[in-house]
Amino acid sequence: MSRRLVRFLTTLLLCLFAGAARAEPPVWVVHGTHCTIVLFGSVHILPPDLAWEPPKLKRAVARAHEIWFEIPLDDASMAAASLAAESEGLQPPGQTLSAELNPADRARLGVLSQTYAVPMEELDRLKPWLAEIRLSVASYRDLGASRDLGVEHQILEGARPDARQRAFETPEEQISYLAQGATADQIASLEETFGELEAGPATFQRLIRAWMAGDLKALNAEALEPLAKAAPAIYQTMVAQRNAHWLRTVLARLDQPGDAVMVVGVGHLIGPDGLPALLRSKGVRVEGP
Repeated sequence: MSRRLVRFLTTLLLCLFAGAARAEPPVWVVHGTHCTIVLFGSVHILPPDLAWEPPKLKRAVARAHEIWFEIPLDDASMAAASLAAESEGLQPPGQTLSAELNPADRARLGVLSQTYAVPMEELDRLKPWLAEIRLSVASYRDLGASRDLGVEHQILEGARPDARQRAFETPEEQISYLAQGATADQIASLEETFGELEAGPATFQRLIRAWMAGDLKALNAEALEPLAKAAPAIYQTMVAQRNAHWLRTVLARLDQPGDAVMVVGVGHLIGPDGLPALLRSKGVRVEGP
């Protein structure tokens, strides 16, 4: 994902999707006793000028009484997330990330530090999970992609003025999920990300293409299978356990009046551990793939 490929990748994405008028990201409609909930799987960081929003989702957002996200998107929540990350994600005094890696991975870290202009001194202060995020964010930046262009922020722009914003987790809770993995598991996940970053823009390109086409099999292969294989304990914590917790929230919301839209990372909505599958296992009627 080098800086040389920023414009090329953005242009390529647009070309890839220009002719796929009938393909769109998947939308699920959940029917409850007193309301309807639309579930949508987000890609949190997107390149510019990507026409991704399905008409069904756009209509649902415009009439929804509540819009749900993984965490609140207000400035106070973002500040709380930063503070929690600093509290949970820094190495103890006298320890470094490099010292936790084998020689080959230390070398890879050094190369990626230079590629994405993230100083080694900064990375060495971070625990593996936060270093993984730091490098990933830098790679997206090089692609011209950002969180401000992501699904959540664009959805908020289309919400009705009186729609209430709700969240499944607090920023502190989300950070705690990221930080609680054993060091060996965090390193395994970091190594998986090393491979993706070394492969250049291909991984991100495949993910966006699968998402835009609503290809659940390809999404599972890009978003879930690598993590489940490389770091199964982190997959259980970050995906399966959180989905099971969110399931209780969705079931409770179905008994309340007023339609809602719930937006979470697309990896939380696909596969046997995804929210649609869990809801169907409880006998809830869910329209969608």
